[in-house]
Amino acid sequence: MNGHRIFSRARSRIIYGLVVKNGRNCPFDRLFLQGELKMHFGADAMAKRKVQGSFVALITPMNVDGSVDFEGFRTLFDFQENNGTSAVLIMGSTGEVSMLTPDERRQVIAETIKMKTGKMEFWYGCTGPSTEQTIGYVTYAGKEGADGAIIAAPPYICAPEDDITDYFLEVADASPIPIGIYNNPPRVRTDLPHTSILRLAEHPNILVNKESTARVGQIAQTVAGNPDMSLMCCDSPTLGLVVPLMALGGHGTANMSGNLIPQEMVTISTPWKSWDDAMACREAWLGNLDMLHFTYSAINPVAVKSLMQAVGLPAGPLRKPLKPIAPEHLARGLAICRDLGLDKKYGYTLSPMRSAAE
Repeated sequence: MNGHRIFSRARSRIIYGLVVKNGRNCPFDRLFLQGELKMHFGADAMAKRKVQGSFVALITPMNVDGSVDFEGFRTLFDFQENNGTSAVLIMGSTGEVSMLTPDERRQVIAETIKMKTGKMEFWYGCTGPSTEQTIGYVTYAGKEGADGAIIAAPPYICAPEDDITDYFLEVADASPIPIGIYNNPPRVRTDLPHTSILRLAEHPNILVNKESTARVGQIAQTVAGNPDMSLMCCDSPTLGLVVPLMALGGHGTANMSGNLIPQEMVTISTPWKSWDDAMACREAWLGNLDMLHFTYSAINPVAVKSLMQAVGLPAGPLRKPLKPIAPEHLARGLAICRDLGLDKKYGYTLSPMRSAAE
């Protein structure tokens, strides 16, 4: 375990001890906490560790009967580790988390954490329908040994901006592990402005911001605020956030396409420290645009999971009411795989006979 991770977990334990008294959450004095951190670790300890590179939002593989395929998870973890992925998000929106039962969510955490080798960070989607339930999922993930938790605004309720900002802060106060915030307006109908994100970045337990806003200009406004957090974005080519973020000093991408093109997403997600990094990102981005557009050609994870099943990766059926893409749609994805040489690179079987319905 590296020093950064040891420090992060030690800091999280102090945070948790300061904000939990007599078994219940108490108000969180952030100025006091910063003083405590300096006392325990010194002034240099105030800088947070940065998650960097390709942070892949994994699908949740399913068996034919619709149950979670844990051996499939093991295969996917090995695939990602062997291709350079820095971290995986388990049970994000790509992982069909909204259609998993609470018991399944806890089981996925408990079983997959046993597969952790230390080569890649394991973060878990812990958003619940309320603040209390989100804290419950985050606390459970921390108890089991997760590296961190990603949370979005609770879906459906469309709460005001101030309420959602306070929600993120309250969860971060209570969490025993680092938190990543996911600004995901297409899913939750709440779009945080850069001022709220910069405020959240001041919290010592919030390490990551994943941006999925349609307002590209927000990227520059956030970076200009010099927040002490990892700045990442989704890889949707329609939103077009990746190149602006990486050019302005972003730390990587929290992506869905890495389920199919992990090495390419590592290149795209490498922070720019030289001209070579910038040119490599440019070439990988332009060279894989067809695949990037394909993975976002249906609501996630429909297109990516359908294509994964077709090329022989463990995927299985989608949870109803989601259905696999139509045969002609799948054929386009297989053609892209063929054009990119992914069958030779990753050993994919380009067979239109396999589908996510199997």
